[in-house]
Amino acid sequence: MRLLFCLCLAAAPSLRAQAPVRTADPAVRGVPLSEFPRFVKLSDKVYGYEEIRQPGFTTVSLVVIGRNGVLVADGQGSMQATQTMLDKIKTISPLPVKWYVVGSDHGDHTAGNSVLPKDIRFVVHANSLVQLEKDSAAAVAGNRPAVIVPPAAMKSDNETIDLGGISVRVRFLGRAHTGGDLMVEVPSEKVLFMSEAYLNRVFPAMRSAYGAEWVRTIDRALALENVDRFIPGHGFIEDAKASREELITFREALVAVIDEVKRLKAAGLTVDQAIAQANWGPYAKWFLAEQQSPIAIRRLWTELDGASK
Repeated sequence: MRLLFCLCLAAAPSLRAQAPVRTADPAVRGVPLSEFPRFVKLSDKVYGYEEIRQPGFTTVSLVVIGRNGVLVADGQGSMQATQTMLDKIKTISPLPVKWYVVGSDHGDHTAGNSVLPKDIRFVVHANSLVQLEKDSAAAVAGNRPAVIVPPAAMKSDNETIDLGGISVRVRFLGRAHTGGDLMVEVPSEKVLFMSEAYLNRVFPAMRSAYGAEWVRTIDRALALENVDRFIPGHGFIEDAKASREELITFREALVAVIDEVKRLKAAGLTVDQAIAQANWGPYAKWFLAEQQSPIAIRRLWTELDGASK
């Protein structure tokens, strides 16, 4: 018995070492950049797609394969990166990409959309459609690459798409990171792709966010009864158990950031003073904390003033 006990103790550190480090930093996670872009197989018909973007963390897309074609949720941040994704999809399915869900309307997910098939069917929330129209006009005025604007917005907060042998449910659970945040649930696989409503170990990015509503949106996602695995828009794709734990951790980070801004504002500080004095605790070590924290303070400041309706 003593020998068996000793052997178990010796094996325990090795088993623990196999668990991925909870971080958005590939170097700390122990994943060489040469591995990207890569698919993460979620089931025989569902894949996550992780690509590296500057300054060195993942942008995640979802790929769902049915008998009638392929659905992609969220693209990548350039035409080249999105074309690479389309080329990679051909290695796992010969079927055409027929559906595209705009989970996030931000450029790091949409800037490559001009290389998508011309007859692709877009699914986009009305709030994101308005934003893409604004971005398109600004791109034309600034002589920048075109921003693709879908022809119409979805007519409700839920839309089911039958891909042939597998269906997805496109959900709007509330405003979060962009205001038009769409999620894609694959009920048969118990998977929910949350786009930028879930940033795994990335400091809450809030340039166009709705702080308090974002927390409630995550609560609705966590309350979904048929979801076991939550897929982020940035950061690493985790296994089912870790994905729920990390989503709860991200919710806690959102609440902590909001509470810290409330504290600083109540202390009578100016925005610039608040940026200098903010204490983020453990979240100060999260990816992009130095870059994103001042943006979060300014955005939440206006929200607390009632200016970000």
